[in-house]
Amino acid sequence: MEIRSNSNLRFRYLLTTLSPKWTINLLFKLCHHRKPDLKNPKTLDEKIQWMKLYYYKDNDLVKQCADKMRVRNYVKSKGLENILTRVIAIYHDPDEINWDALPDKFVLKWNFGNGGNVVCTDKKNLDKAAAINDLKRFQKLKFHLLAAEPQYDVDEKVLLCEEFIEPEHGNSPVDYKFYCFNGEAKYVLCCIGREDGRKPAFYFFDRDWQLQRLNRQGKEAPEGFTVPKPEGIDQLFEYAEKLSEPFPFVRADFYLEHGHGWFGELTFTPSGGFDYGRLPESDLLFGEMVELPMHHYV
Repeated sequence: MEIRSNSNLRFRYLLTTLSPKWTINLLFKLCHHRKPDLKNPKTLDEKIQWMKLYYYKDNDLVKQCADKMRVRNYVKSKGLENILTRVIAIYHDPDEINWDALPDKFVLKWNFGNGGNVVCTDKKNLDKAAAINDLKRFQKLKFHLLAAEPQYDVDEKVLLCEEFIEPEHGNSPVDYKFYCFNGEAKYVLCCIGREDGRKPAFYFFDRDWQLQRLNRQGKEAPEGFTVPKPEGIDQLFEYAEKLSEPFPFVRADFYLEHGHGWFGELTFTPSGGFDYGRLPESDLLFGEMVELPMHHYV
């Protein structure tokens, strides 16, 4: 679990508090070596920055769906309760955890931000003191100020304990990230290798399961490269479209094991809107697919 230095945190908190636009301009320039065009955004990352400033901060549905606890009610409202993992327990502080009452395998995650998870595959070998320390450090983060992501400014920080999804192969379930534009799931980013403990590789596929050379790893893949089409992936495209329908852009994340899809989260700002792994031409292509409600906000 990566926690930034205290001096870095204080600087980011202060900068965003003074002006979210200052934080956005600084981080965007560090990533893309230029300032974002916020008056006429064209790329996906530019449009994400625009939405952070003018769309997400006062959007109750976006805030609900960025909250890993409250989003469960949204998923249920879409008739997809069957893809929600079981919640074993809910805590307000890591010290409340009753380890003896938990199963041998489980996942602990905060309802705000990204990261900060504890994935336990064998309770008897879990360093519980280290896990509590990491969870407490993450709990203290003002995550919404780190990269000016207002959707993570939750009313209440809650720690969820969820059931562990037993993987069909390897040590962890395979995750699939669907890029959805105005309610249409166009591509899925497939994570390869993480389930075996290797450094993961990421590849985009379209609905016909054809490799799309949209990121650096995809561009460098050899001619004819593919991976077997997973059982149940077509169903996940449908789930992603149901959940993404109200939003100009969102990434809908799922796990897929034994042909059954499990909901992960809805991600409105992948990489904070500073994605250096995506090719510049892909960033522009994705941006062209996003219709912003600019007339309501500017």
